[in-house]
Amino acid sequence: MAAIGILRSSRVSLTRQSFKTFRIGAMETRRNLSSYVVTPKELDEALRKCPPSPINSDPRVVPLCAAWFLPNDPRKGIDVFRQQRIPRARFFDLDKVIDKHSPYPHMLPSARLFAEAMGELGIRKDDTVVVYDTKELGIFSAPRVAWTLRVFGHPKVHILDNFKVWVEEEYPTESGELYSVDCNPYPIPEMAEEKVASFEEIKEVAQDANKEGAEGIQILDARPSGRFAGKDPEPREGLPSGHMPGAMNIPFSAVLDPETKTFLPKDKLKKLFAERGVDPSKPIVTSCGTGVTAVVLETALEVAGYGSPEKRRVYDGGWTEWAQRVQQSENLILKDE
Repeated sequence: MAAIGILRSSRVSLTRQSFKTFRIGAMETRRNLSSYVVTPKELDEALRKCPPSPINSDPRVVPLCAAWFLPNDPRKGIDVFRQQRIPRARFFDLDKVIDKHSPYPHMLPSARLFAEAMGELGIRKDDTVVVYDTKELGIFSAPRVAWTLRVFGHPKVHILDNFKVWVEEEYPTESGELYSVDCNPYPIPEMAEEKVASFEEIKEVAQDANKEGAEGIQILDARPSGRFAGKDPEPREGLPSGHMPGAMNIPFSAVLDPETKTFLPKDKLKKLFAERGVDPSKPIVTSCGTGVTAVVLETALEVAGYGSPEKRRVYDGGWTEWAQRVQQSENLILKDE
């Protein structure tokens, strides 16, 4: 069977958590990862029971690193993955598993490309995948990768909340160079198109904003307030900042604890969305620069149980597509005075 290089562990840091006695009594109930967002403790216990071993033919728990930084940031996801990661984790390259024919970054890949990427990572359809971010950012791009897996119908997907806490609480980590994992066939899935909003749909919403009889679709923009207001530049050179008519600005950082970078508790998230004027009875579309941090808001909505999942979508192209496709004469890029 073919194999793909992931990373060969040359230095393994087994911290104090590694040496804790872990016993499973005959009468102990087997715990599953029941919630979408899981704690380091829950993931550590799950990995001990169902490790991603190449000789294990049973369903496994596979940590999937989604480390990614903005294009104006000198740090690279693969570099921080080499420096420190959860043992036996795989790396999902957010810059490569995309629609390579699109001029816009991070557009969803084809179902075939997605299946090829999953197969090359050695992930099987029955594996439980827990996606995590960098310790530097806490929560940033992992929700986007987890959402991608869900859009393509992977049955068991979770988000770690978060690797920053994992490291601080001294759960096991490793570092090093390439090792190999066995590739395996991953079935080509169908994409859940109902979870994705297109440019044409968003344009119609923006043109109808504040008009009588409009459908009431709410657009939540996760970009920082300076970019939303049109006062700060976009990280992509030459792209104007500003916002769509009718959009509401909820920077993704607002749904995270400022110290731990974990998601705020459910009750605080509900209060936040209510105070920002988000109506849970109406459809919600989340957006951002390229469809990455939009999913931080989408995940926060899910954690809060705010709004119907069937009425929530993500605008895949984000501001990068919007700012390049609308015409200046249409007045669809607004700036605050």
